[in-house]
Parts: sequence; C-alpha cells; structure tokens
Amino acid sequence: MKHYEFSIGLRATHWLRAFAILALCISGFYIASVFISPDKSTEPNLFIQAKFRFVHNVAGFILLACFIFKLYLFIFDKLSHKERVSIKDCFSIKTWIEQIKFYLFLGKHPHLQGVYNPLQFVSYFFFYIVLALLILTGFVLYINVYHEGFAAMITPFIKPFEEMFGGLAYVRILHHILTWITMIFVGVHIYMAVFNAIKGKDGAMDAIFSGYKYK
Repeated sequence: MKHYEFSIGLRATHWLRAFAILALCISGFYIASVFISPDKSTEPNLFIQAKFRFVHNVAGFILLACFIFKLYLFIFDKLSHKERVSIKDCFSIKTWIEQIKFYLFLGKHPHLQGVYNPLQFVSYFFFYIVLALLILTGFVLYINVYHEGFAAMITPFIKPFEEMFGGLAYVRILHHILTWITMIFVGVHIYMAVFNAIKGKDGAMDAIFSGYKYK
C-alpha cells in the first residue's frame, strides 16, 4: 500500500537545495583558489572571476529561499505534520536502540510515529544549523564585496556578526569549514538513503521523486 509522504513543495526545495549546494561548492572553491586560466583573447576583460561570483551569489540566494521555504513548510504545512511528529521518536530510547540495531543488521526497522527516524531527525536538525551558519557567514563575506542595493540594506544587521566571529579572516575560515561539513553530510546522506531504500524495501528513495512511499 502506498501513501503520500512528501509534498511537491518539499521535493522541489530538496532538489533545488541539492543543485544550489553543488553550484556553491564548485564556484566557492574556485573563488577561494583560482584554478582556471582564461584563454588568450583580444577582449580586454573576460571576467571569469566575476562569472563564478555571479553563479555563487545566485546559488546562495536560491539556497536561502529554499531554507526559508522549508522552515515554513515544517512549521505550517499540513503534509509536513509527519515531520513534526518525528520529534516524539527522538525522545524514545527504545526507538534509538532499535534503529541502531537495524543499521547494524541486528534487528528490524522500528515502528516510527513520524517520517524520520531519530538519527535522521537529529542529523537533519544539525544540518540546518550548519546551513544557517553557512548562509550567515556567506552574507558577511558578501557585504564586504558589494556595498550597494540589497548589500547596503542588510549591512547594519550582518556587520555585527563579523565582529562576533573574530573578523573577516575567521569568517572565511568558518565558511570553509561549514562547507566541508555540508559536503560530508551530503555524502553520508546519499549513502544512508540508498542503504535504507535497499534494506528497508519501502520505496524510501522513490518518495523524494514521486512523493509516495510503500508499506
């Protein structure tokens, strides 16, 4: 029997967020350490660095939009009720033990009240904290490059965080560390999603594409 697990809004933000993170990592590593040299040309300026910055900025704002929309869905969306119910499973020691046993091939998957198991929910909660800090440190770096328009408008709110983190150099280091944490999380997330889909045999991977899961 199949049931509707993930709404179209949740699935859309998932994939937009995934592509945004991919674009941010590629463009971010280039901005941090230039590894592409432009071909010789008669053009006075090729602006490759500017193009990478443009991609990075656009992807960053897409990630911010996905973050805000996903937060809205989690709090207010009726279909996201199962996500909110997952909090209850986090306070069940029995569920934690059964879930760990499942991952160690020592038992069956526990019955869950929500859509996420305790390990998943805690991991996602931590991931969104990392994303929030990644976006915040990104804006600190952003306002030090751009000084007009939107950047000028948010500078009074963002500038204090630069001092809080110890200065621009430390913000840059923290931004890089958070990027690596995000990349590691994505790798583990993909592995665990495939693991659950194969071992659980309930269409867990299908749900993020079609919205439906099987029981």
